[in-house]
Amino acid sequence: QVQLVEVGGGLVQPGGSLRLSCAASGSIFRINAMGWYRQAPGKQRELVARISSVDSTNYADSVKGRFTISRDNAKNTVYLQMNILKPEDTAVYYCNADLRPLYRQYSQEYWGRGTQVTVSS
Repeated sequence: QVQLVEVGGGLVQPGGSLRLSCAASGSIFRINAMGWYRQAPGKQRELVARISSVDSTNYADSVKGRFTISRDNAKNTVYLQMNILKPEDTAVYYCNADLRPLYRQYSQEYWGRGTQVTVSS
């Protein structure tokens, strides 16, 4: 079994910072890309940032220059450093990983349960 567990959400004032982390655990053979998505009330889930197995990154235009995604392969962990937060960043943030479990011959996507980020004064 594979699990993704996010840590680090909370309430922050506009202009503040938060750091999210997500650790993948369980019977993992290989992790390919990892990423962060978010879903605000009444909106569709959207990509925030993604990082490949060779550290190639891509970001949503709305977060470029403010958010940074990184990963620690030794810990099977992906991070999202969020700076200069805005009220419109308020959402549930979900971790995503494209990985191959030990008990499968192919990779598939896994999701965390999400962590709430609220930006408000």
